[in-house]
Amino acid sequence: MNDIVPMNSFAPLPGPTGGGASVSLSRRAKAAIVVRLLLNEGADIPLEDLPDELQVSLTHQMGRMRTVDRDTLGAVASEFAEELERIGLSFPPGIAGALDALDGKISHQTAARLRKEAGVRQFGDPWARLRELGPDHLLPVLENESIEVAAVMLSKLPVSMAAELLGRIPGPQARRITYAVSLTSAVTPDAVDRIGLSLATQLDAQPQRAFDTDPVERVGAILNSSTTLTRDDVLTGLDETDQGFANAVRKAIFTFGNIPARIAPRDIPRILREVDQARLVVALAGAEAAGFVETRDFILENMSGRMADQLREDIENAGKVKPAEVEDAMAEVIDAIRQMEQAGDLLLIVEDDDA
Repeated sequence: MNDIVPMNSFAPLPGPTGGGASVSLSRRAKAAIVVRLLLNEGADIPLEDLPDELQVSLTHQMGRMRTVDRDTLGAVASEFAEELERIGLSFPPGIAGALDALDGKISHQTAARLRKEAGVRQFGDPWARLRELGPDHLLPVLENESIEVAAVMLSKLPVSMAAELLGRIPGPQARRITYAVSLTSAVTPDAVDRIGLSLATQLDAQPQRAFDTDPVERVGAILNSSTTLTRDDVLTGLDETDQGFANAVRKAIFTFGNIPARIAPRDIPRILREVDQARLVVALAGAEAAGFVETRDFILENMSGRMADQLREDIENAGKVKPAEVEDAMAEVIDAIRQMEQAGDLLLIVEDDDA
């Protein structure tokens, strides 16, 4: 309401109210009439966005009024419509509104500095911000905060999101948090608001990441496109420096040798339709020399017998192929698999962590 026409924008309007007595309507009275009219028409007016003092003033004003005759109502409504027509552009009130309008357009650091300098609260409803972040961002908070804070957090989140988060934490902790929810009946709205504001500020204060993926994924993607010699050399070096990281990278890497373990047999025919037959022949012809006999046999065993026989004949006719050509051909097969996975057309088997 206040974003459309300020409550103090009306000029005094003489007119009868109640039992026909002639009075001069104040700006607040006319604002109350407009709000009442809009509510009667079923309009959704975001009165909660008004400053607290205006909400209080409006409520007191509506409590003092009784009836308004049709002529007065028509005059106030006409004046309100004229005010709307005269507005060409409106700006959000205050620095808080300006920062909300510029959210995502100016840097996070600049916005944080302006809020701090102006003493502006960063969130209107911090719980709305927390709900937008999703379970992946909220899980670390749930795991590290106190049981009482975690109970309030679950109580304020949508049921489906709370259930997902509860299922992702250890059983004993989940039971303690669930019990703590039963003790939240006496928590005040102010306390809930402060908890939400603290959590939202804590999450938004985390430094921005320069990369969308974590280091394991980035190194894995690089080594996927590297030659076997380079890949093995790098992994050997990583084993000496940080074996845990090296093992995680190995799980992220997908090479020609991983096909039997991570591709379902039924998906082989679909993959081969995406690979040039001549390049497939080169990859399979050099598989034995490259140490990938198992992969070659896995591919040949999971296609039609007629096609497998034709490929075996082509492999025999290919004779000895250059290692560099084999490496390139195998890379094309892997690229086809990766493209299908990224497009959602293929689901890779997840290897057991103990494997």
